[in-house]
Amino acid sequence: MTVEATTERVLRLLALLQHRPSWTAAELAAELGVTDRSVRRDVERLRAIGYPVHATAGVGGGYQLGAGTRLPPLLLDDEEAIATAVSLRLASGGTVAGAGEAALRALAKLDQVMPPRLRAEVRAVHGATETLVGPGVEIDPELLVTLARACRDAVRVRFRYAGRDGGERERTVEPVRMVATGRRWYLMARDVDRDDWRTFRLDRMREVTATTWRFRAREHPDPVAYVQRSVTEAPYRYVARVRVHARPDRVRELVPPQVGRVEDDRDGCVLVVAGENLDWLAVHVARLGFEAEVLEPPELREAVALLARRLSAMAGTG
Repeated sequence: MTVEATTERVLRLLALLQHRPSWTAAELAAELGVTDRSVRRDVERLRAIGYPVHATAGVGGGYQLGAGTRLPPLLLDDEEAIATAVSLRLASGGTVAGAGEAALRALAKLDQVMPPRLRAEVRAVHGATETLVGPGVEIDPELLVTLARACRDAVRVRFRYAGRDGGERERTVEPVRMVATGRRWYLMARDVDRDDWRTFRLDRMREVTATTWRFRAREHPDPVAYVQRSVTEAPYRYVARVRVHARPDRVRELVPPQVGRVEDDRDGCVLVVAGENLDWLAVHVARLGFEAEVLEPPELREAVALLARRLSAMAGTG
């Protein structure tokens, strides 16, 4: 058998191992049209170039692709290659510091080895797409790694945190999950000193250190819902609840999760949105273009009525 044929068979073996968690030697031999002995030799070839293929002996044993100590060459099918290239292109405008440059380097490598037909498809997607990048805050990737490991290993984290008043305080927390809203990154964690759940903006953290103090995981609120509630309600003077006579999915298309929360309701949905200014809240809800009814607070009803009189006077119908 030629070297080219052997290489092709080894790559097919790798694709099979990536497609399913576990294979027996007999199953692999049948798929490849070779003997069990050839499968064992091809497995050794994969191990030689960095792929950690684990073998289990006995009845029910087989081969499984695991994680190694270094990154081996990747094997992607057509759809995976296109998806990866498009994702790298979008990542080049992300909010993780340094990720844009790294994404472009990876994209250049992938583009270099892509077949012309796939390269044309990727470039067609790029040519038809524009990325609207908002005023997001870049986050040090080392900070993300530190917090991700702390969440995974259940160890306490200590850092200095800048509050809304500008002052810095040392905080010790038990991290649960990071949540990205598209513009900012947040950490949901239990504040040890306050013995309560809190949300922390990553761009306000300094001198972040993972300690060696392990904690026992406990029941906690849903991180996404908790962060959304903290971001949309907690920092503001007024929290409004407005019944909107429209399907919840239509309202969610117009209201980003970091701006408001949409709750299902039998008469449509209830929009929960917060702000410092009642006039802004009234205009924001009115601009959605749906019939709506203010549930609370009463001050918002007064602001809406006053705004309606002003608009009526401007139109000359008052």
